[in-house]
Amino acid sequence: MSQITLDKNNEKTIFGFWIYIMTDCILFASLFATFMVLRSNSNGGAEGDELFSLPFILTETLILLTSSFVCGLAMLSAHKGDRKMVSIWLTITALLGLAFLGMELHEFSNLYNEGNSWKESAFLSSFFTLVGTHGLHISVGLIWIIFMIKSIWLKGVTRSNLQRLTMLSIFWHFLDIVWIFIFTIVYMIGVVG
Repeated sequence: MSQITLDKNNEKTIFGFWIYIMTDCILFASLFATFMVLRSNSNGGAEGDELFSLPFILTETLILLTSSFVCGLAMLSAHKGDRKMVSIWLTITALLGLAFLGMELHEFSNLYNEGNSWKESAFLSSFFTLVGTHGLHISVGLIWIIFMIKSIWLKGVTRSNLQRLTMLSIFWHFLDIVWIFIFTIVYMIGVVG
């Protein structure tokens, strides 16, 4: 199989996508700053050490990090022009992403059912906003992955599909980086102190 590469016009588009990622960095930075300011404002209610289960969140984290690794394997297969392996790796990435999202929704549901909704305190409001925004991004990534699987299956690994896959990969890895910060700042610091 021949190696597929991007041309200069594709590189400009990807550079533009990096600019979009930087705007998302600003969004998440503002949500992290808000959370840090409000994290001790529990209104006399439950705080992170009472609410969060580190083993559950660690499992969730490992699932998302594994999905990022598998997404990287999809990119390696794409550069080789291997339509079948790209589709397989993207499907596994999507399944892992779906498992992660399911765990996040399970956590939200449990918190809500135990009376710890976003309405109870500034801490919970900032928590649900930050983690929920990340979950929304994961949902968008999953939809994107589904469309990419279909496009790869129908058209193969074209330069256009490689460009889209490259941007998807950047987006997915970015979400992993954001999650590592969420895991550290929200959950670990929330449980430890």
